[in-house]
Amino acid sequence: MTDDRKLNIAVTGGAGFIGSHVAAAYLRDGHRVVVIDNLATGSRDRVPEGARFVEADITATDLASLLREEKISVVNHHAAQIDLRASVKDPVGDALINVIGSIRLFEACREAGARKMIFSSTGGAIYGEPEGEKADETHPTNPVSPYGVAKLSVEKYLHFYRVEHGFQTVVLRYANVYGPGQNGRGEAGVVAIFAGRMLKGEAPRIHGDGGQTRDYVFVRDCVEANRQALSATVSGIWNVGTGVETSVNRMEQLMRLSIPEAAPAVHDAAAPGEQRRSVLDGGKLRRDFGVPEYTPLEEGLKTTIEWFRGTVAPNF
Repeated sequence: MTDDRKLNIAVTGGAGFIGSHVAAAYLRDGHRVVVIDNLATGSRDRVPEGARFVEADITATDLASLLREEKISVVNHHAAQIDLRASVKDPVGDALINVIGSIRLFEACREAGARKMIFSSTGGAIYGEPEGEKADETHPTNPVSPYGVAKLSVEKYLHFYRVEHGFQTVVLRYANVYGPGQNGRGEAGVVAIFAGRMLKGEAPRIHGDGGQTRDYVFVRDCVEANRQALSATVSGIWNVGTGVETSVNRMEQLMRLSIPEAAPAVHDAAAPGEQRRSVLDGGKLRRDFGVPEYTPLEEGLKTTIEWFRGTVAPNF
């Protein structure tokens, strides 16, 4: 269900992990892409060839003239402060980037006439502990971190811009994304952190008993969701998750199959306030957008670890 028209698309956070994959896919589909990133956690090397790169901070830059000059019709918004623990330590800083920065971007879109917005939100951090087997889009939103609160706030602001200013909005609530191109620092995900340590022969460190579960979604599946979102003719919210929850202990065991040289895992104290479970129902995305089945975890991990070993390219 991709859009056959060639579009001018701005990707904020396009020098980051997920955003760079999305920007590359849009370019391969023949669209024109402008990447906007302040390089706080992103890397200039990630910006795909063929994209125009603009180093800018959405919290401090008036982007209306850029969007107007580039005739941008779609904005894919991935720029964010994504460290949940950092949001707990500094909720004001998190809100300045994730809420105020987003509002400034939406105002620029309103002024420049860009009326379609694809927003990368979060599933687990918005829903909180799932009530029942897994959380679908109707699940109560009970964020327990400033990061989750901020993402939910931005979703509500987008609703306002849709009603008041005629925006068309596609909200993609990601599960725990992993894959080639991720790092274990500013974009920290457990797969990237574990891979970095295990490939050096170091012990992966597990918080608590390791029984906490997450829904791990391969970045390629997030890219496909963003590709199909270009064709969406209605506004709405869609989960991007596999519906399968995997414990941290099981994740470490699966990774060890490809990295047998790693030292045995060690357990640290449990992280304060960490959710015990997180798993999303991604069925609506498959039904509405026609995306294929999600990549099995074993397959995605194999590709990811090969990338960390330097044997595969990061973009698909």
